[in-house]
Amino acid sequence: MTVNTLGAFLRDRRERLLPPPDAPGRRRTPGLRREEVATRAAVSITWYTWLEQGRGGPPSNEVLERLAQALELDATGREMLFLLAQQRPPPLTPGAPPPVSPTLQRVLDALATSPAVVKTPLWDIVAWNAAAAAVLTDYAMLPVGERNLLRRLFSELSPIDRWPDWESDARFALAAFRFDMARAGGSPQAQALADELQARSDDFRRMWAENEVSRQWVGRKRLEHPVAGPISLEYSTFAVDGADGLSLVVFTPSTPDVARAIAALLSP
Repeated sequence: MTVNTLGAFLRDRRERLLPPPDAPGRRRTPGLRREEVATRAAVSITWYTWLEQGRGGPPSNEVLERLAQALELDATGREMLFLLAQQRPPPLTPGAPPPVSPTLQRVLDALATSPAVVKTPLWDIVAWNAAAAAVLTDYAMLPVGERNLLRRLFSELSPIDRWPDWESDARFALAAFRFDMARAGGSPQAQALADELQARSDDFRRMWAENEVSRQWVGRKRLEHPVAGPISLEYSTFAVDGADGLSLVVFTPSTPDVARAIAALLSP
């Protein structure tokens, strides 16, 4: 059966579940009954029946989370449930991000002359490649708490003289971070980071008050490298499948000369 509606998806996943061994009565169809799923999800049987029949309105996030648990959905099933019910992915799960897999690290390392990093919704850098260390920041030399793009961008020690477009880069970063905060459902950790930076940076406080929002993580970045000189990069961001909230940011050399300059930095 092709599952392409919320009702069909709910019915299909309900029929895949085994009833409890002590469930009373004979069953003419496989899986759980509607009333059993409704009880598990703490919703009325009438309303749940309407959902399977395509008659109910869009469920709230809280109800969808309870349905995901009642139907024993994995991460992919949970995302599918939200997409069918609300035409958008579920909010990011609060808490520590998943670890960077060895496979993802190998992808980073294969990008020989393209600096690449993996960031969390809080903009913590949790993985990087050799090109990123040579061109952007040697994150291994920083304390874990300082491996954060926003903290570094608005730090008193930020090398603004190396970033010709610092003002526009910073304004864009805050607009994208505000969008990430919304996706995370207003997580306390994100709000704490915003409060911290407002308290310690006049620039952050000024730009944050503009309330700009952006989800377009593509563009161009220029910097003055102390060894290689002017470097121009084009960047794109990609969600990491199976790692809730992690994003891969790849900075591609804008010209062959830039690629050669990065390769020279990496030469032993």
